[in-house]
Amino acid sequence: MSAGARPDGPAIALRGLRRVFGGTVAVDGLSFEIARGELFGLVGPDGAGKTTTLRMLAGVLPPSAGDALVGGVSVGRDPERVKHHIAYMSQRFGLYADLTVRENLDFYADLYRVPRAERPARLERLYQFSNLGPFERRLAGQLSGGMKQKLGLSCALIHQPEILLLDEPTFGVDPISRRDLWLIVHEMVAQGVTVLVTTAYMDEAERCDHVALLDRGRIVALDTPAALQRSLAGSMVAVQASDPRAALRVLQNAPAARHAALFGDTVHVALASRAADLPVILAALADAGVHVTETHDLEPSLEDVFIQRVSETVRDAAVPA
Repeated sequence: MSAGARPDGPAIALRGLRRVFGGTVAVDGLSFEIARGELFGLVGPDGAGKTTTLRMLAGVLPPSAGDALVGGVSVGRDPERVKHHIAYMSQRFGLYADLTVRENLDFYADLYRVPRAERPARLERLYQFSNLGPFERRLAGQLSGGMKQKLGLSCALIHQPEILLLDEPTFGVDPISRRDLWLIVHEMVAQGVTVLVTTAYMDEAERCDHVALLDRGRIVALDTPAALQRSLAGSMVAVQASDPRAALRVLQNAPAARHAALFGDTVHVALASRAADLPVILAALADAGVHVTETHDLEPSLEDVFIQRVSETVRDAAVPA
């Protein structure tokens, strides 16, 4: 452990972490902490800086400025020592297609120098929650996408890391495999492993203890999912209309609407006051010739929170100092 690190301190601590590629700022001064044994979500769309952040925390990519401690070790000063504390499952985790499930696990056990006497128990445990045991002789290249992700996660866990970094582990995975992957993650957390997971799926973010909502390399909100959902002031209303896209255009330009976004065929609208503002936006829709078929109140989702926080950030940036 590096000098000054405390074994009871946070598992991960970012301090003004920044990464620039040429003239593009990918990660812009991130500062937050992740407690030991926590499931933490770094959430945002493609291009938000999630993967770049994980690569810096894994010691793969040096920061342009700032620093982070991972397991008490500085990623800027000692990136190789960081790797002793973590398992990092990237979006292109290195499975070997011409090796079987068991051979891949054995390879990573060798790579991480897992004592041979400990391997049978670890393999049994990994097979138990991944359900890969019946397929241990199958080539990795012949597995489904979901099974490949479970194998990748099992390979990352073979050395029982204290910190697990997962970069969009369920991207492109079928719903059943997605559920299975989250069961594995929750079991790891229950056993004391700290997990930092990136995702673009807001429903997945709601599984986390804390989430940081990331947009263009900056944090726009950080708290528990429940606290973030409670943080939206005013009311959220769902508007169903004959032409949802036309309704969206009207509501995005209606002063009474704090923000509006399309979810399927329904427009979610944030209002400062439901009693005062709902009649105003309905009148604006009627004036534009948009027929409203139904309105109902909504509990705000994390996606609603994200959209509003990004809208506020853009609005504040446009206001002259």
